[in-house]
Amino acid sequence: MALDTHRDELEATAAALARPGSGLLAADESTGTIGKRFAAITLENSEEHRRAYRTLLATAPGLGASISGVILYEETLFQQAAAVGGLAAGSILERFRDQGLVVGIKVDQGVEPLPGGLPGESWCTGLKGLQERAARYYARGARFAKWRAVLRISADGSPSELCVRENAWGLARYARTVQEEGLVPIVEPEILMDGDHDILTTAAVQEWVLRTVYEVLGLNGVFLEGSLLKPSMTLPGASCPQRPSPEQVAEFTVRTLRRSVPAAVPAILFLSGGLGEEDASVYLNAINQVPGSPWHLGFSYGRALQHSCLSHWGGSDTAAGQAALLARATANGDAARGLYVAGSQPSDDAASLFVANYSY
Repeated sequence: MALDTHRDELEATAAALARPGSGLLAADESTGTIGKRFAAITLENSEEHRRAYRTLLATAPGLGASISGVILYEETLFQQAAAVGGLAAGSILERFRDQGLVVGIKVDQGVEPLPGGLPGESWCTGLKGLQERAARYYARGARFAKWRAVLRISADGSPSELCVRENAWGLARYARTVQEEGLVPIVEPEILMDGDHDILTTAAVQEWVLRTVYEVLGLNGVFLEGSLLKPSMTLPGASCPQRPSPEQVAEFTVRTLRRSVPAAVPAILFLSGGLGEEDASVYLNAINQVPGSPWHLGFSYGRALQHSCLSHWGGSDTAAGQAALLARATANGDAARGLYVAGSQPSDDAASLFVANYSY
């Protein structure tokens, strides 16, 4: 079978991404989403500006000390780097690999309303043609992939059984498909922060979702040692008046994972899900101070690594943008070891980067 020919490589790639004290830079924003980020700094969403910004990320000196891999959007995977610092011409992919990062690619094609589901429920598209796209991305140099399923908790009963199972099957079919083409799948069942539910409710739903996902991954023959999980932290809804301490978040998150995720999975890389830069680091640090986890507990952050970077760059100041990026990368690298001292790295963000019903 095709998966068997890649088994050793998949395991080695997953292990490289699970390097202690590291995590991923999620730079896979779609053209529309990065346009929203640029609008916040009054910058036109042009191909030239996207190239310049992603070149900034790829050439930040020392990025590989805390970042083991980067998730790219398709445009970036095939994009040439902007001229910077006297570097010779080359692709942005090569710039990241020069820093020692493993390059990955977002392969889902976005969510759509789920027929038969409750209002607001969705399913993730992109399985059609995925085998061929995965082969093309592998040939280009990508070695892992990401697929984001989105679930929500609401008073009307979401997520429904249909929604949980449909998204689990989508994640499993994606994971098996890309493994057959040599790409390590990041399995991402994101539970949105929208709502006023408490942390106990989140924990119960998350356990159900993760158990279902791993049941279906098993049915599809997914090679767990060559896969990674990208879950939400176990948090109450953004509108819940009872806000937990970092220690409580850590306790519930690790408990949920221990009840749901096989130890064969090499790493769990948390998404930030609208947390502010500092909160994302502080919570990750607390999670890594809970003893006895069988996995590398790292991060795969987008906004929580890039918010201050974009602000300082402002479309022109590469050095300032890179310094801000490296500060947050260092913070999260320390947090992935349970060694981060709150406030020890600068950040420009507010308490939250939460956006209701977030899509990208």
